[in-house]
Amino acid sequence: MGRKKAHKKTQSSRGSRLIPSILLAACGIAMLPLCAAVTSTVVAVIRTLQPSLEGGLPRPAIALAIGFFLWVSLYITMPRPIRTYVLAHELTHALWAWLMGAHVSGMSLSKKGGMVVLSESNILITLAPYFFPLYTVVVLILHGALSLFFDMSDFELFWLALVGLTWAFHITFTLGILMERQTDILEYGHMLSYPLIFFFNVLGIGLWIVAVSSATLEEFVVRLCADIQEIGHLVLRFIDLIQ
Repeated sequence: MGRKKAHKKTQSSRGSRLIPSILLAACGIAMLPLCAAVTSTVVAVIRTLQPSLEGGLPRPAIALAIGFFLWVSLYITMPRPIRTYVLAHELTHALWAWLMGAHVSGMSLSKKGGMVVLSESNILITLAPYFFPLYTVVVLILHGALSLFFDMSDFELFWLALVGLTWAFHITFTLGILMERQTDILEYGHMLSYPLIFFFNVLGIGLWIVAVSSATLEEFVVRLCADIQEIGHLVLRFIDLIQ
């Protein structure tokens, strides 16, 4: 998978690349507390959803898990729809480029990979396919459109299962291609790319749950801010201890 920019990039010297790589790695390390905070928030939101009658896992969590593991079983046992993933990957590059004002002048797709030609790029455009599950977003748009005409509360578990299934599609293919050499990842370095991808993936699943369940965005944001503050205090205490 990859992007192809319409303009040429000049080669920088080895020394001039060293300082940016250190700064990128430092930014990645700084993101680790945010990764911990957003993970805590999503787990807490799932726990506050409709409980099961037996007092076990919340039914929404079970619905998410059913959708997730259904796709994983299909991914393991059935022929993999590689073209379907490549299409989503390249469309996501193009979508984020368009949203950020870049010009998209071409795209190519095959079972071996794809390419989109952009006038410019940045870290979000480059890494978007690794944290933005396009087919999950399609499910959410469909849910939102139907909710304008129907009461969707009775079908919450069904939509959560669809979220789990489409997010699993995204995660399985993302993990698969990250095990290979990806120019998208090398462009900004593993130390920054991986924490950023993790953060936005977990943040995304939290927002997808909010979009199709009884959880509210306000509750999610308040909880996330509290978790960030708590993790921040722990980090400061740790720094004080090692000084």
